[in-house]
Amino acid sequence: MKIGKIDPFKIVLVLPVFLYSCATVGIEKARYTVLEKKGSLELRQYAPQIIAETIVDTDFDQAGNMAFNRLYNYISGRNITQESIRMTAPVNQVPAKEKIAMTAPVNQQQSGDKYAVSFLMPSKYTMDTIPRPLDPNVVIKQVPARKIAAIRYSGTWSRNRYEQKKAALESFMQEKNLIPNGQPVFARYDPPFQLWFLRRNEVLIPVD
Repeated sequence: MKIGKIDPFKIVLVLPVFLYSCATVGIEKARYTVLEKKGSLELRQYAPQIIAETIVDTDFDQAGNMAFNRLYNYISGRNITQESIRMTAPVNQVPAKEKIAMTAPVNQQQSGDKYAVSFLMPSKYTMDTIPRPLDPNVVIKQVPARKIAAIRYSGTWSRNRYEQKKAALESFMQEKNLIPNGQPVFARYDPPFQLWFLRRNEVLIPVD
């Protein structure tokens, strides 16, 4: 059987798609229903969520990098699962590490002069069953169901691009008479090694 000549250009085109699939396969994403849509702009209804959050004192561009290690260490096993083991006497509690699956997106929002960065927790957990962090800088929070105005875009994670998209989202909100009810959130769905033009990024603003 004769094997045709391999075209390097085709390999270059296919490789980014392959990397994208590997980076996102099996990742649980935030659950929501789209209520209204206009191009890349949406009004969404989000289900209740549990998040692991940490606060970092740095600028916009460095906040995600500084917070990531804390949050990743938590989901990788730096937590305590309280497992009760009944014996004849006494009843002992044994701390054990538990790995928590990655989810998307990673959210970043301003908190005073600092930034709050959070990981969404898998939907299988409740506030009673979620493993508690060993790091006091990581806090578990319950976020209630809420409506959110969103704009989706690809590209870099720069503050300039974020501000451009936030302005477009705020214009959409004014058009629809949507009143903000919380700080804007910068949402990143992909890992840092993802090719910039394949990234899924969003600006999210809670609304009344």
